[in-house]
Amino acid sequence: MGGSGSSNPTNLASTKSLNYARGKNTITNAAIENVTAIPYTLNYKDAVGLFGSENVFVKVQLNIQSATTAFENVTVEENGYLPVWTLGEVGTVNSYDTGVFDFTSDLTTVNDFAPSTISNDLSSYLKPYVRVDLKNLKTGNKYIDNWFDVRIYTEDRIEYAYDTIYLGINDCFYIGFHARNTRRLPYNVEVTIGDEYLEYYDLTSAQRLLLA
Repeated sequence: MGGSGSSNPTNLASTKSLNYARGKNTITNAAIENVTAIPYTLNYKDAVGLFGSENVFVKVQLNIQSATTAFENVTVEENGYLPVWTLGEVGTVNSYDTGVFDFTSDLTTVNDFAPSTISNDLSSYLKPYVRVDLKNLKTGNKYIDNWFDVRIYTEDRIEYAYDTIYLGINDCFYIGFHARNTRRLPYNVEVTIGDEYLEYYDLTSAQRLLLA
């Protein structure tokens, strides 16, 4: 009586409210992750189940701009210069998304500086596709891991049968974290995007079976 909801994720259900649950416990209101460069790895370590939300959903929106090594530390010198790139933040923090690097915006010569050239990108592909791999790294405790389930869902919010999926560079997919027991279950999940990227028309028959 007179109390407010609790934002403690371990006590959400005790107040009969999931107002503070990440993803609101439903796939229609999932938390959003934006990915603009590959390869990229998403890591999730949290917990689901009572007394918190028993399901958590994350929507991963792909907007791949490049598949360059600019997002990795570079250690090879060229003409005496050491080009080190560092991406200081990833994902969404306090409702702010990571800044987007757009390699297509530098197109003209400015102050005698020619446009930068980016190699190993996706511009040579007519219809580029990327591979997404879902890995449940588990906690090492079989009595916990047996009751936790993580799944890929397609853009149409349909449960996907495999842990690997091929998607277009502007597609999206969902990740569902599920507690199959009435207790709090920790988890450790990794999602790798773009370890492999290729032309759609070059997909093998086996790879086409993994299309969304």
